[in-house]
Amino acid sequence: MKYILALDQGTTSTRAVLFSEDGRPVHSCGREIPQIYPAPGMVEHDPEEIFFSSLRVISNVLSKAGATCADIAAMGITNQRETTIVWEKATGRPICNAIVWQCRRTEKRCKQLAADGYTEFIRRKTGLIPDPYFSATKLEWILSNIPGARRRAERGELLFGTVDTYLIWKFTEGRVFATDYTNAARTMLFNIHTLQWDEELLSLFCIPRAMLPEVRAGGADFGCTDAHWFGGEIAIRGVAGDQQAALFGHLCLEKGQAKNTYGTGCFMLMNAGSEAPAVKDGLLTTLCACVDGRPQYALEGSVFIGGAAVQWLRDGLGIITSAAETEELARRVSDTAGMYFVPAFNGLGAPWWDGSACGILSGITRGARREHIVRAVLEGIAFRVNDVLRAMEEASDTTISGLAVDGGASANDFLMQFQADISACTVIRPAVTEVTSLGAAYLAGLSCGYWKAEELFGNKVVERRFNAEMHEKKRAQLLCGWQQAIRRSRMQ
Repeated sequence: MKYILALDQGTTSTRAVLFSEDGRPVHSCGREIPQIYPAPGMVEHDPEEIFFSSLRVISNVLSKAGATCADIAAMGITNQRETTIVWEKATGRPICNAIVWQCRRTEKRCKQLAADGYTEFIRRKTGLIPDPYFSATKLEWILSNIPGARRRAERGELLFGTVDTYLIWKFTEGRVFATDYTNAARTMLFNIHTLQWDEELLSLFCIPRAMLPEVRAGGADFGCTDAHWFGGEIAIRGVAGDQQAALFGHLCLEKGQAKNTYGTGCFMLMNAGSEAPAVKDGLLTTLCACVDGRPQYALEGSVFIGGAAVQWLRDGLGIITSAAETEELARRVSDTAGMYFVPAFNGLGAPWWDGSACGILSGITRGARREHIVRAVLEGIAFRVNDVLRAMEEASDTTISGLAVDGGASANDFLMQFQADISACTVIRPAVTEVTSLGAAYLAGLSCGYWKAEELFGNKVVERRFNAEMHEKKRAQLLCGWQQAIRRSRMQ
């Protein structure tokens, strides 16, 4: 068989990639998906659009390659995590829009959980903290607010899943209802130590157990796509949430190795080894993707807004026409003219977890031009990533000297150099930038025997290393100004 197929269902787009034996993407096809904003702080997707976009990109990439299902050894699926979908078991129809991970509608509920003393209870079991980011309160909201939903769920008529589960169920015509460890670990319902759905958490959120999928290792057998979708069956043999897939794609398989993905948000993960690390304020503990057996643990820090800030420059302010412009515009000026941009459109994630913080552009003077604003936005992304990096170093008592990067914004040389400068580390950009898709492909390929583990390291090629060049005094000055901007963001 010629290829491994990876399906990357993300927050703003769905993408299919065919990988050859050398780990190179040979054909790809992407499609944007609409964002739905019913009210301030609320973000939704149409689940059926997620599925149909997946069908289209897979069909298109097969057509582009002149390939059939017989040419595909297996498919790996990677997905936006935490996004919550509930559908009818009998028909497959969603009962409402998907509630996206960015959605903050359950902020009040999460604050009440914290006030009632549940923070440590939840963190001890899940590695997470009460926050609208995760699936549990989203699912609880659906059952409480969609007419008849709770009664139907208790009768076993409704199913819950993150995006991977929904896609698998649809692809297999309902024959497989399953998820993997990494996606289950982001629901705030899964005990990452016992690797089971936690009955006490299900009781806390009043979630019927029958709604929940079976949890399997990322390299398990997840069935085959029904033959009528693509003219034949494709085995689904790899599943992982997008950030863990990226960690796997970078081959950060040893303790202490870290990566950062610059997508809609920015997500840093560091492999923490086979034992769950001690819980630290500001960071999360989660599970790494694994082919089989017990997964390793990871420390994670999430920045809710990364590349989405560049989209805001384009779609919100209209001061750029494409993301590619930002690098050239940022280089036109030597600094930001004293401005700092804090990308807290949906509150601040790690290490503060402050849902009330808001985005700000501070230090504006009459001399500010669009070039300064663009540069401030790019620098703001790097500052937020650095916040997480420092917290992770402190939590693990290690120094991160090399940071593997991926995601759309990692192609921006200005941003990568500033990241290296402000973080005083080497930023490592691989030749294959489709690292999230590659991680899903690696899981599927290892599972079905398309690759052997040792072959993967032979495929790894670094495209460029960005070394820190900034003087320590300037770095300290910039970071001092950044901390002031963060304080202003949190005072709103």
